Amino acid sequence: MIVGKKAANRYYSGPPSDHFDGTLFFNPDGKPPGRFTDLLKWQFGGGRAKWPAAWPSPHPSARPIGRVGGNSLRLTMVGHASLLIQASGLNILTDPVWSDRASPFAFAGPKRVNEPGIAFADLPPIDVVLVSHNHYDHLDLATLKRLKQGHDPLVVTPVGNDAIIRAAVSGMRIAAHDWGERLDPGNGATIHVEPAHHWSARGARDRRMALWAGFVIETASGNIYFAGDTGFHGGVNYRLMAEKHGGFRLAILPIGAYEPRWFMAPQHQNPEEAVQGMKLCNAAHAAGCHWGTFQLTDEPLEEPAQKLAAALAAEDVAEERFRAMRPGEVWDVPAN
Repeated sequence: MIVGKKAANRYYSGPPSDHFDGTLFFNPDGKPPGRFTDLLKWQFGGGRAKWPAAWPSPHPSARPIGRVGGNSLRLTMVGHASLLIQASGLNILTDPVWSDRASPFAFAGPKRVNEPGIAFADLPPIDVVLVSHNHYDHLDLATLKRLKQGHDPLVVTPVGNDAIIRAAVSGMRIAAHDWGERLDPGNGATIHVEPAHHWSARGARDRRMALWAGFVIETASGNIYFAGDTGFHGGVNYRLMAEKHGGFRLAILPIGAYEPRWFMAPQHQNPEEAVQGMKLCNAAHAAGCHWGTFQLTDEPLEEPAQKLAAALAAEDVAEERFRAMRPGEVWDVPAN
């Protein structure tokens, strides 16, 4: 390989756009992930809180009913960014991870401190899986293989990630889309693939070769926003969601993996920013995810929930409108 020449994209090829330079994806007017030297500075800089080896959820393992109809919207927390959305007769999983570790290795890497909030055998029929990007705590190939065998769902994901999934899961039904595109999964629903401020990589040599995204799900029960992994980015994407979709019955927003701020702020919002995001996108209710299951960053285990409560009080937002969800927790989200 010629020194200095940009490596070809192994996952995706397409014309340049406002977030793709012909080889790599990027955040428009945003920030790229930190450099390797920044990673080392963080990893060896101290300040990492010690998590317990186990932190069981106060909620029992959920056993979801087969379908939810009418105007109902039910949300069940599995753990981290994995949630079951049930609305308008559809069962949708977000970033499903049932593996013990969020890692390319079975013997090393972040290990879950609580069991999945739904036993895999107790899942209802899964129609759609949303995969926001390819980091190991969001794209778990072992779980996708199990879902293919037992449910054969449609996987909706940003472009580039489909190549990773197809190479590992034979016959999986995949719809790969760019930002701003949409598809109709059935039951009168529409799924929009929307911008997020993040990045992607499965290893050291494929950074930003697959796109990252959030999703908006339009249903007869109301609009649902799953933001995926995202930095706050001045609220740009939250304002865009409100302008484009009008508002949401429910927003599923990350509240964890945010410390140290000097390193994490561009890619992971904190609880205070999540509350601002809820307000900016005009969400009636919000569910906090991306915390309390895998230790990825420096903050103490329970801090995201504590800071969320403080931020809600500071903004005069009722606590029941924004839950920091724990595995097994089931929420019948009120109608707007």
